[in-house]
Amino acid sequence: MLERFIQNKKLDAAKLTVRKLLSARGEANAQSMAVKLIDNYDHLDKRSQTDFFHYLSSELNPDPVLVMAAANRYNAERNEASLIELCQTVEPPRQELLRRVNRAPAGTATILGMRQTLLSYLKDHPAFRATDADMHHLLSSWFNPGFLELHQITWNSPAQLLEKIIEHESVHAIDGWDDLRRRLQPDRRCFAFFHPQLPGEPLIFVEVALVPGIAKNIAGLIDKQAPVGDAKSFKAAIFYSISNCQPGLKGVSLGNFLIKRVAQKLLEEMPSLKTFCTLSPIPGFTQWLDAGAPLPEERLSPALTRKWQDAQKCVAVGSLSWAERLKSGWHPERSDGIEKNALLRLCALYLMHKTPEARGDAVGKFHLSNGATLHQINWAADLSKKGLQQSGGIMVNYLYELDKVEEQHEAFSHKTVSFSRSVEKLV
Repeated sequence: MLERFIQNKKLDAAKLTVRKLLSARGEANAQSMAVKLIDNYDHLDKRSQTDFFHYLSSELNPDPVLVMAAANRYNAERNEASLIELCQTVEPPRQELLRRVNRAPAGTATILGMRQTLLSYLKDHPAFRATDADMHHLLSSWFNPGFLELHQITWNSPAQLLEKIIEHESVHAIDGWDDLRRRLQPDRRCFAFFHPQLPGEPLIFVEVALVPGIAKNIAGLIDKQAPVGDAKSFKAAIFYSISNCQPGLKGVSLGNFLIKRVAQKLLEEMPSLKTFCTLSPIPGFTQWLDAGAPLPEERLSPALTRKWQDAQKCVAVGSLSWAERLKSGWHPERSDGIEKNALLRLCALYLMHKTPEARGDAVGKFHLSNGATLHQINWAADLSKKGLQQSGGIMVNYLYELDKVEEQHEAFSHKTVSFSRSVEKLV
C-alpha cells in the first residue's frame, strides 16, 4: 500500500514535470526540466510507466477543434501561411516534449529506452500507437544515416565494445572470446554504425567474411579453428550476420545503408573484390510450412501451381509440424533426393512469391527491398539447432550487384522479386 502511494506521487511528479517542460521558455530552464523528467521516469515501476504512457497518449494529442479550423483555413486559402499553421497545429505536443527531453545529456538514450518499453506494452495497449509513431518519426530523423559514423570493430577495440558485440550477435551466437577473435582476423571484418549522442554504443553491426567465392554453408565461415585465408584469394565479401543492438530503433532503417557503406569501404581497401553477397537464414520458412505453405495463387501460372501442389504432397505438408519432424529424427543429410528437391522447390516458391507479402520472410524482405538478387538456395547450409528449426538447414545467398540495386529496389516495391537462373531452375 505504501509503495503504491509512493509510486502515485512519483507519477504525479512526472506529469507535472511534463507540463512544466512544455511551458518552459528559456533553453537552460528547459534542459533542467528535461533532466528532472528523466529522473522522474527512471523511478517509475511498470504499472506507473504504463500510466505515464496513458497520460502521454491521451493528454498530449492535437486539439481537434484547432485542427479542424486550421484545415478549413488551408482548404479555403491554399497559401504558405495557412499550410504552416496546419502543420504546426496537427503536430502532437508529444513531439515537442521528446525534442526537449532529447536536449538533456542522457536524453537520446532515455527516449530509446522509453520506446523499447513502450513497444513491449503495445499489444495490450493499442492506444499507445500514436505515441510510438511520434517516437519513430523523431528517431528516424535523429538517426538518419547521414548523422551516423561507420567504424570497423577490431581486436584492439575497447573491451567494453567487444563485449557488446558478443552480447548482441543475434544470428550466429559468438562462443566466447576465442570465437570473437577468429571473427576479427584479417580474412574477416566487422563494421558498426554509431551515433554521436551514444558514444561506445553500437546501433547495428555487420560481420563479413572475405573468401575466394560465394559461400554455400555457414560452418566454414564461423569455425573458430578455420585457418586464416590468404589475402590474395579474396574475391568475394560475404555478409553473414547483421545484428541490431538497440530495440528502441525498431523500424528505423539502418541496415541497408550499413551494407552499402561497408561495400564501398571494402572496395576502397580491396579493389580486387568482385562479389558482394549474403549468406542468410530463412527464419520464416518452417513456420510457413506449418501453416500449409500457402501462396498467392493469383500470381502463379497453372504449371507452377501444379508444381507447388506436388511439392506440398511430397513433403506431406500439414501431416506433422516441423518441430515434430525434428523430434522424430528428421535431418537434411538423411533426406532422400525427392524430398530434398521438393523442399528446395517450396523454399524457392516461398522466397519468390511470399516474400513481397506483408507476412513474408523478414530477412528476404530486407535484402530484396534493398535491391539484392535472390541468387542461390543452399541445402544443408546451417545444421545448427536454430538453423534446422527455422529453415530445415537451408540458407540463401542474396547478391548485391551495386549497379543494379536501385532498379531492383524499385521492382520489389511493386512486388517483383529479382532472382537468378539457378533459383528459377529449382521450380
